Amino acid sequence: MLTVMLLAAFAGAAEPPKLAAPPGDLFKAGTLSPVMPAPALELQGTDGKPIDLARYEGKVVLVAFGFSNCGEVCPITLATLAGARKKLAPAEAADVQVLYVTVDPERDTEAQMKRYLATFDPTFIGGVGTRAQIDAAQKNWGISSTKNVNADGSHTIGHSSSIYLIDRQGGLRAVMPYGHPSDDFVHDLKILLRGR
Repeated sequence: MLTVMLLAAFAGAAEPPKLAAPPGDLFKAGTLSPVMPAPALELQGTDGKPIDLARYEGKVVLVAFGFSNCGEVCPITLATLAGARKKLAPAEAADVQVLYVTVDPERDTEAQMKRYLATFDPTFIGGVGTRAQIDAAQKNWGISSTKNVNADGSHTIGHSSSIYLIDRQGGLRAVMPYGHPSDDFVHDLKILLRGR
């Protein structure tokens, strides 16, 4: 399913990427071959600045999608990413940026996402915007989401839950499926931080 979504997202590329199993002991995540430029993210950041991936060139960037009212998957993902950053040396952690894009723009304001992400790691930046902007970001990244309305009128959102790993040059290098421990992220981040 993830491969299909990625191929759909990169359908306009001259040579769509393929998701491969990790080669030997190199990456724990599935790697993309060839490495493609990371898709655009044109959203407002919870740090008060527009999100543009070019702004993070020279850093390793982890991109994930979720929402602040998520009861299970999102908190686990964010806790895992925060745990991975804590296991890195301070200089390494400073070169890792987590971007967490909402799939629930109707409820996730800039202030709401900022408060939510700060409970995991104050350096995490959320991506927020209008419904149209979020839809465009989801399409660019091959993210699917479905709004499920409960009997009481409240709603939750089912969504793609993989984490995208972008190298220091802005290349989309790997995709980590949900459920991997923080040590797997530390392993892959160290590879990307070395510039390999």
